[in-house]
Amino acid sequence: MVEGARRIVFAVRVTTLSVIIPTLNEAAALPPAVKPLFAAGATEVVVVDAASADGTVEVARRLGCRVVEAEGPGRARQLNLGAASSRGDLLLFLHADTLVAEAALETLIETFDGESDVVGGGFVRVFDSSSLFLKATCRMAAWRNRRFGLFLGDQGMFVRRAVFDGIGGFNEGLPLGEDVDFSLRMRKAGKTVVLAPPVISSARRFAKRGAIRQTCTDFLLARRLLREFARRESAVRESAGSCSVAKIEP
Repeated sequence: MVEGARRIVFAVRVTTLSVIIPTLNEAAALPPAVKPLFAAGATEVVVVDAASADGTVEVARRLGCRVVEAEGPGRARQLNLGAASSRGDLLLFLHADTLVAEAALETLIETFDGESDVVGGGFVRVFDSSSLFLKATCRMAAWRNRRFGLFLGDQGMFVRRAVFDGIGGFNEGLPLGEDVDFSLRMRKAGKTVVLAPPVISSARRFAKRGAIRQTCTDFLLARRLLREFARRESAVRESAGSCSVAKIEP
């Protein structure tokens, strides 16, 4: 890793990709999600299961995945467990109901092949729904990704292992919004990118509560996390400033 005046350049080539999928009763979703990953060159797929009752673990093993069994649900903890047990230089965190095309994974691998200043990012996302409202939210999300470097878990978030370890992984103290919190800290670590072709994410959670209601809930959660992050950053700056003042006092 070479640090310059404006950016950090990673000179070490990324050669191995670990895909980490947290699951809870995802036996039906796993086969279409996993098969393209191996076909496109993923080194390993690690399924971190939270005591599924539908045969998810058996399906994952038949597909060639390595299975890590968590004591119970908790997505941040599952993602951290998967990262800790994986071997890849590059980590891709993927929801079980999100489909990544072979071409998208190939683009990801090429992005980190050789010297690069990219620390991580996410894919453009579309939903498997004809809803015009959800199509509009996807366009807004793509703008948000590029403008603010803010990514969500159903986009397929990726990061260099060195950066993941450096920022402390996912915050297990958050029952929701661990993806927003992580992407904010990842953005602070360096340059992030948005890649295409898009991943296709299931719209099933919107079907349960309604697209508008669920989107509003997501927005309010993200806004709260952004405010908390800003407060923490402000506190850190104030603390650093106090230390600097203390050093120059006689």
